[in-house]
Amino acid sequence: MGRGGSAAAATALVCALGMTALPEAAHAAPADPVPRPDSDDGSPGSGGKSLEEVRSEIDGLYRKAEKATDAYNLARERQTRQEKAIVKIARAVVKAQKEMAGLRKRAGAMARAQYRGGGMPAEARLLLNDDPGDFLDGVTLARKGQQATHGLMSRLERTQAALDRYAESASKEWERLDGSRKKKAAAKKQITAKLAKAQRLESRLEKKERERLRRLEEDKARASQTKWLDTGILRELGAGATATGKRAVAFASAQIGKNYVWGAVGPDSYDCSGLTQRAWAVAGKPIPRTSQEQWRLLPKVGIDEMRPGDLIIYFPDASHVGMYVGSGAMVHAPRPGRQVTVAGAGSMPILGVVRPGGQALGR
Repeated sequence: MGRGGSAAAATALVCALGMTALPEAAHAAPADPVPRPDSDDGSPGSGGKSLEEVRSEIDGLYRKAEKATDAYNLARERQTRQEKAIVKIARAVVKAQKEMAGLRKRAGAMARAQYRGGGMPAEARLLLNDDPGDFLDGVTLARKGQQATHGLMSRLERTQAALDRYAESASKEWERLDGSRKKKAAAKKQITAKLAKAQRLESRLEKKERERLRRLEEDKARASQTKWLDTGILRELGAGATATGKRAVAFASAQIGKNYVWGAVGPDSYDCSGLTQRAWAVAGKPIPRTSQEQWRLLPKVGIDEMRPGDLIIYFPDASHVGMYVGSGAMVHAPRPGRQVTVAGAGSMPILGVVRPGGQALGR
């Protein structure tokens, strides 16, 4: 990051921590109604509602879209795994079919040989042999023949059973794949609807109102951060980070200023979990794609044990994630219409903290 980027990040960090001594009037948002005509779809924010009510609805819509984005990303990830599983099964089927063809060819050759011998079992032919030496040699050959026949039949049975299992597995994977595709399509439809509604609400605001809306968002985040800092949490947090954690923090911080785009994993834009996943991948530690899976699968640590590089999971449904960078701040991709930025770690309701590659809580 250049000097300009460093200065911007430092300024954002100071603001995020709620340390600035701005006059109250400088960021207090008026609660007067937004003088907009009623919309034809009855959407709030245009029928005399206050800007705070508009902000609350827009925030709620983006949160719902973010939750649906997690569902979309998870379904897409499962679809990819299922498609790979089907390809793997198909290759195994081709291999088993080739083996089956070879085994059947051998079985046919054995049947033809028996037919040429008059159809008489090898045991009967041995009993009719008058030469003791030939008889003993024949016993050995007969046993080998029996073993070969038994082995061939066993392999035929095993190969057929394998083909049956592959067919059943393929059928189940196709059903799962169809389910994942439907879930992905439903999630995308929900995302599109929520984002479109939020953008309609915001587009109806005049330029001054949109700026006031941004200040309202910042005020709300600042108030939450101040309340979090007032608990004395900074006295308990450590500043140390592993070498891997430092690399993850460096990458995430270098993305500051890039746009939030749902479903994006870089390099030009990100959604919240796309940013954290990419940062840790660059640091050398692959992690799950979605914030919900990151919360479910990564080792949890106490908030007071948080260190740079750890991921902070927000809201009861684990629908948002940011990366702790130290000094009570985190880097995250906030929402559509916003850019990757530094914010207060306590600026949203914290569900918990996870540590990629780290030790779980209580272990």
